[in-house]
Formats: sequence, C-alpha cells, structure tokens
Amino acid sequence: MADSLRKYGLLSVRKGCDTSCCGLCTVWIEGKPTLSCAVLAFRADGKNITTIEGVAAEAEEFARLLTAEGAEQCGFCSPGFIMTVLALKRELPEPTEAEIVHYLTGNLCRCSGYMGQLRAVKKYLGVA
Repeated sequence: MADSLRKYGLLSVRKGCDTSCCGLCTVWIEGKPTLSCAVLAFRADGKNITTIEGVAAEAEEFARLLTAEGAEQCGFCSPGFIMTVLALKRELPEPTEAEIVHYLTGNLCRCSGYMGQLRAVKKYLGVA
C-alpha cells in the first residue's frame, strides 16, 4: 500500500526497510497505526486511511517539540514516528514511560538519540 499512496502524491509515506521493521511507512487505517508496507492496497479498499497530511496541525505541534528537544535530525523517519505518537495520544491518555517506550517500539531512527524523542513525546503528552 505504501507504493500506492506515494503514487497518489502522499510522499510523506516513506519506505525504509520493506520488512515491517522500521515504522517509516506508518499511516492510520480506521484510526489505528499500521505499517503500510505490510498491507496490500486492495486490503485497504473502502477503509479510512490517514497520512500525516490529514493531521497536519497536530503533526506540526509535535514536530516543534521534537525540534526543541534536539530530536529532529534529517527528518526521514519523522512522518511515521509522528503518526505513531499522535495515535498513542489518542489511545493512551495518561501513559507511563514504559507504555510510551513499548508503544514506540519499531519506530527506528538512525540520526537522533531516542532520549530526545522520549522527552518530546512526554512533553507532548503532558506526562512527567
């Protein structure tokens, strides 16, 4: 499905591994974070698919926190990571740090340290 979304101009959907391991291709299908490289396009037919373009205001708010915490480097992984964080906020209103780390497992970043990302996520979610 990732290739199909990109063909329709949704270039925020990135591919990094083609093995469902990196999280770069994360979109929401029916509101749930999904690795689009692992879903055949016909399986999503008729379903509500949301990419970062569909949640631009929320994404921008969190992206500012990523930058402030020094967790934004090249930005290649950011769309998928941000989609996962926004889903986390909707699904777990007051997560513990362990729940945050568990939820974000599978979102890989080769540029920034994960501590900056974790600080940004905690600030965004309003948890200590």
